[in-house]
Amino acid sequence: MLQLAHAVSAPVDATSAAAVYRSLNEGPPDAGALANARTFLVQRLQAARQLHHDLPADPQQLAPWVASRAFTVGMEYQAYLQARRDGAPRRYFSNQAHALYFLKHAAPTKLVDGAWLYGMLARWDDPDFRPLIQTYLEELGDGVPEKNHVLLYKKLLAAHDCDDWQQLADTYFEQGAIQLALAYDAERFLPEIIGYNLGYEQLPLHLLITAYELNELGIDPYYFTLHITVDNGSTGHAHKAVQALMQLMHRFGDSASMWQRVQDGYRLNDLGACTTSIIDGFDLHAELVDILADKSHAGCNMHSNYCRLAGRSINEWLSDPQQIPQMLAELETAGWIQRGQPAENSRFWRLIQSERAEMFGVFSAYEQQVLSDWIVTPPRVASFRARQRSLDTLGMHHTPRRGPPRGIVRHHSGDDNDGPLRQLEEKIATLGSKQAAMQLLQALMTPDQHHRPLGLMATRMYRQLID
Repeated sequence: MLQLAHAVSAPVDATSAAAVYRSLNEGPPDAGALANARTFLVQRLQAARQLHHDLPADPQQLAPWVASRAFTVGMEYQAYLQARRDGAPRRYFSNQAHALYFLKHAAPTKLVDGAWLYGMLARWDDPDFRPLIQTYLEELGDGVPEKNHVLLYKKLLAAHDCDDWQQLADTYFEQGAIQLALAYDAERFLPEIIGYNLGYEQLPLHLLITAYELNELGIDPYYFTLHITVDNGSTGHAHKAVQALMQLMHRFGDSASMWQRVQDGYRLNDLGACTTSIIDGFDLHAELVDILADKSHAGCNMHSNYCRLAGRSINEWLSDPQQIPQMLAELETAGWIQRGQPAENSRFWRLIQSERAEMFGVFSAYEQQVLSDWIVTPPRVASFRARQRSLDTLGMHHTPRRGPPRGIVRHHSGDDNDGPLRQLEEKIATLGSKQAAMQLLQALMTPDQHHRPLGLMATRMYRQLID
């Protein structure tokens, strides 16, 4: 019998990536959380110093370095497209489940997009910091919901039922924890922030391929295509990253030491899980086994003894998660699953998806996609953009995406239920100084708040005041 009174929880490492991420993503940290985050960041910087980097030896060569990288990425992407035209398969995603797995496992990073620059908002009156502040504001969509990067990714996850990511392994939280730790310690780690920003805002090949293949699989690629355009090296974030570095270099007496710290920050980008490692880590069978093993905890006592598989009840099979692979094999042997055929030909699938599905609601949309793709490779899926064109042809137009509003005067909608927004606007109007107004707005633009209604309005007001 389980003795709950004597159960002892394993100690939680307060400086693990997941712990730091959770503590900082709840808002501005207290002294203890900040100290843990600082310890974590120092440890990660030490690890980063062991990694290779491709930055030029002289920071004066950064502009041609960015241009050369962008040209190389463009040529590699064109080679990829030609290979696809010649019949090559997708390079990244084997099926929809693979793509959704990537979206889910990248969530801890994507849901704090731009956070590393939050601390720059306090320098609103210093023109040398303007490129970094502009980059942060654009990550926030200038306060426009349809452009706010975090809000876009949250909607993408929700659309595919992939928002159950909180219990992922520590490696998936590392990049997000680094970004949040930099966000709340900007005065101490300014050179590292400049270096991290320089690396993060370069346009990578994997971003182009990811957007192309997501669209091909019927998944809206807009979050990713938005980054392709906004990160460009001509006028976008890659350009602003170099501009900010060159403007701020003179602030540090020892330029060699400053450049070394910038390089350390740049290397931070290579720690933890990344796009390609997440994609490479997908195993369809293993993912299905993990899903069923997780379900077994809740389902091991929920079945009658009427249905038996290989002489054992379903409850017996589910009583030990280690038995799930054998259970799947027995379901195939018994004909409950017809591998290589349409999913609806399988009796097990019809228990989940049919007119009288006895197991309706047990599996999320993401989990159903994993099971379906495991049973059989699905037929060709119309691309996301093709489906939108079809809807337009039928007169079922989707809401167009809008750019940031110009000439903002009122920041709330005027609805009866937007009292907090009206109160913020009135409070800003009564403050005695621009400095006080900017401080209040900055407090509402934290990584955990900027994508909420008050944060979005604060961003629009901050943008108007700074311009």
